Amino acid sequence: MNETFPEIKTTVLRLSTDKPVRKTPYQVKGVFINKHSSEPITPMLDGTYRKKFSYPRVQVKILNEQIYIIGIKEGVEPVLSIPDKIKELDFGNITFAIDNFKEETLKQQFILSGSIVNYCFLTPWAALNHLTGNKYRSIPFKKKVSYLNKLLGNNLIFLAKEMGIPIEKGLYTKVEIPNLHPKSIDDNKWKSFKGEFKTNIVLPNYIGLGNGITRGYGTINGLFDLDSVVFDKELDKEQVKDMDLVLPNDLSKKKKKTREKKHMPNRFKKEKSFKGAKKQRSKYSSGSKNNYYKKTKNQRKSKRIFSEDFDVIVDGNIVASNKESDIQDDQRFNTEKHHKQQHKF
Repeated sequence: MNETFPEIKTTVLRLSTDKPVRKTPYQVKGVFINKHSSEPITPMLDGTYRKKFSYPRVQVKILNEQIYIIGIKEGVEPVLSIPDKIKELDFGNITFAIDNFKEETLKQQFILSGSIVNYCFLTPWAALNHLTGNKYRSIPFKKKVSYLNKLLGNNLIFLAKEMGIPIEKGLYTKVEIPNLHPKSIDDNKWKSFKGEFKTNIVLPNYIGLGNGITRGYGTINGLFDLDSVVFDKELDKEQVKDMDLVLPNDLSKKKKKTREKKHMPNRFKKEKSFKGAKKQRSKYSSGSKNNYYKKTKNQRKSKRIFSEDFDVIVDGNIVASNKESDIQDDQRFNTEKHHKQQHKF
């Protein structure tokens, strides 16, 4: 079965430092961008390839106070170049000497398997954004797991397509979430879960799924021995009887439906918004009437949304790096108070 799949390399580079690393992935990326701008790894982190790759080829994780750098496909060689070039990471207020590097490079990745394989989420899986979160809230409790199964399946199908993997027959998925009441994270109305999942595709350890990949959310780890995975047979029906099958055209239908909904006119909604703005101005606003309505009009026109894949803000047709957010994160996560809260348990 694996002969029909392209050979995709992945690598995991673990940096052992002289001190525990109590930083965020944002901050680690910032050191590479600012202090090592000429290194091959930097364009993979600074957004240079955001238009070329929909899924980040290099990901930075902080796990157990250690830095992990994951390279996928085009990101492998830049990651492997780090040990020869970089011996320390200078954050300004603290410098970490890198004592040694531990590297693991694999080739049998992103391959459909003939057996079901299990994974766990090492960090919270930010499965829901503000749109899917509203949908999740509205569906009956007994259907919530199936909804999450399909969300995960769509995520995996997108990832497989990005890697050039043929998935005409779809993927089987099942999440095992102890608590189906999600936890709110970040400022983007994301909702997250802890738990495990199973599917029929081999994925690299430590890559991210869901929202907030570049922030470290949704980091996975395989709960299986790769040598024991079967590739040359069809799935047993007994294995998948309690799982959801997600097909590639399910993702296409979802995108088409979203586009149609987006362009559907709704005069009543516009009138309601205008009335709401008028009422809000009279109650809370000061200043001239013209200035207020000019400001409100500009806010509606902006349609500012967050594109999390490479941590950029899409404002109309302008794509700009989210530098201000990075600076705020540095200020917030560099405090002694944060470190004590993060490690008090």
